[in-house]
Amino acid sequence: MEILVADFVKGILIAMRIAGVFFTAPIFNLRAIPVRAKLLLTIIMAYISLYMVPDIDPAVAGNFLLLLAYGVKEVMTGMIIGFAINFIFYGISFAGLILGYEMGLFIAQMFDPTTESNNNVVGQALLIIGILIFIVINGHHYIIHAIAYSFKVLPIGIYTMNDSVEKILVQYSSAIFMLAIKIASPIMISFFLLDIGAGIIARVIPQMNVFFVVQPLKIELGMVLLVFVIPVYVYVIKEILLNYENKILELIQKMGF
Repeated sequence: MEILVADFVKGILIAMRIAGVFFTAPIFNLRAIPVRAKLLLTIIMAYISLYMVPDIDPAVAGNFLLLLAYGVKEVMTGMIIGFAINFIFYGISFAGLILGYEMGLFIAQMFDPTTESNNNVVGQALLIIGILIFIVINGHHYIIHAIAYSFKVLPIGIYTMNDSVEKILVQYSSAIFMLAIKIASPIMISFFLLDIGAGIIARVIPQMNVFFVVQPLKIELGMVLLVFVIPVYVYVIKEILLNYENKILELIQKMGF
């Protein structure tokens, strides 16, 4: 009976880490996916992983405070892994936000289900492209692989937050802005040159209302540039997502130190 109780507690702790990932990681955290489906998938994965994870101390099952501490640690571990995977999509969304602002489409807002906030149409389009690329390269399979790998590196109940983890999370989060600027830079440079030209025209022909000419031109030019640049975006986002897989494994390794 004691062994069965220990296995049951181990399964609950495994499920808590998996649930932490599923409720924060991209695709799995979408509100369109029912909570029951997430819980069912969590239970199935916990059952599959039950005998692949090292056993815990049987004394943990009889100590409520220790069991509570283990549960909090497992949820934190899963949420850190899932949240770190989202950094790429935050950067893509922020790049679209910049482009929409530059094109004058900032007022055209759409609800973003991944961040549960409003985003402009350009940012939402880029985010959808990123999610589709993530599915095509089997990114959802990689999330499951990252969960399984975490149980090898991080036994149940191991404290996850240390200086190395904090530094790498700050490094990854700061890369959001660099990624956004890199994605938006081709169109931003084009609009910068257009603004310079508009400033020159305004100085040469003061009677001309440059704003009413430039603003529609920015929208049209932005749409045309997006048509030509989107294939490049697809390639760049694909390579970034593929390279980011190793960074998530690095993060999990740092959490084990």
